[in-house]
Amino acid sequence: MKSHVIVAGAGIVGLSTAYELGLRGHRVTVLEKENAVAEHQTGNNSGVIHSGLYYKPGSLKATMGRAGSLSMKEFAEEHGITVDICGKLVVATSTAQIPALQELYRRGQANGVPCRNITREEAREYEPHVHTVSALRVESTGIVDYRGVCNTLRRLIEENGGQVLFGQKIVGVASKNDGITVTTQIGEHRGDEFVNCAGLHSDRVARLAGLTPNVRIIPFRGEYFELTPQESYKVKGLIYPVPDPEFPFLGVHFTRMFNGSVHAGPNAVLALAREGYSWLQINPRDMIESAVWPGLWILGRKFWRIGIEETRRSLSQKRFLGSLRELIPDLSDDSLVPTHAGVRAQAMKRDGSLVDDFYFERAPRQIHVLNAPSPAATAALEIGKRIADEVGVSV
Repeated sequence: MKSHVIVAGAGIVGLSTAYELGLRGHRVTVLEKENAVAEHQTGNNSGVIHSGLYYKPGSLKATMGRAGSLSMKEFAEEHGITVDICGKLVVATSTAQIPALQELYRRGQANGVPCRNITREEAREYEPHVHTVSALRVESTGIVDYRGVCNTLRRLIEENGGQVLFGQKIVGVASKNDGITVTTQIGEHRGDEFVNCAGLHSDRVARLAGLTPNVRIIPFRGEYFELTPQESYKVKGLIYPVPDPEFPFLGVHFTRMFNGSVHAGPNAVLALAREGYSWLQINPRDMIESAVWPGLWILGRKFWRIGIEETRRSLSQKRFLGSLRELIPDLSDDSLVPTHAGVRAQAMKRDGSLVDDFYFERAPRQIHVLNAPSPAATAALEIGKRIADEVGVSV
């Protein structure tokens, strides 16, 4: 054994990291505060394998997203996990959106993403009910069972001699010259190095470990609906809008799932708790930590109009449906059924800018993953490889 590495978090990034470390001969202990894997971001996302289309060329999101679209597919196929690389459409619903659509195409080409411009008529061959004036066809996008991926990773970690422990909320991290001690509500765990993949609580865990992170996690809730069975035939695959370049989210879209159901969403509203999956879930500590972060007020001044509109759409199914009708105009008035929500752990700087790439901070014997929102699930195996490359360097 090379070393004993303690990993915080049994989401897909933490499990992928632990899996890769185990392959390289390290002994691994994963500490998870919940009682199962993938209980937060991983288990509540839309299940999409992203292509790497949207991200700045040369960024970690671009390079790892592109590589991850291949490695995640291969991993799923190798282990019998449900996966379908069905491709998607990104559609411009007005001529005013065509320049932004073409910029996406150029970015996709720069990132090595298999995509092509198609006409309105060609788009309707893929999606007969879609409204568009022009579109991109992206072949490498698909869907996968991310919970299934995480359950398989857990099994492989344990088969390789590692362990995944549940109910282990971390309350302290102490790094010394001869190792590191991670204290949970249950007991202590001693290791040689520590990797923080705690997602929604990653900045807090970093502070417990003695760091003063340059970012704070601000939670944004994304709410989903499902199309009724009577309406789901109107969506054949994945349909995305052209994203607003001024807004850091992709906009509501359609995703056909394995069972034939169609998810619609998510929107993006500031959550009132880091695990706030509805307006009724409120955590005063979380709210105060967000409110005292100066960047949130700067962001709010910049995007207050969009924020109000997102909140109104969250509170009104009719407004949510109106946004979806921009893509599929003939959805009926009773076509939506509420379903789950997810919370995105978005790192924000003090100046109000949202961290636009995967982001890590390091200390002796420690690596902290402090920004890993979408496409982190797609890129998880690649993130795990990068972290494994660095284990031992900071000792």
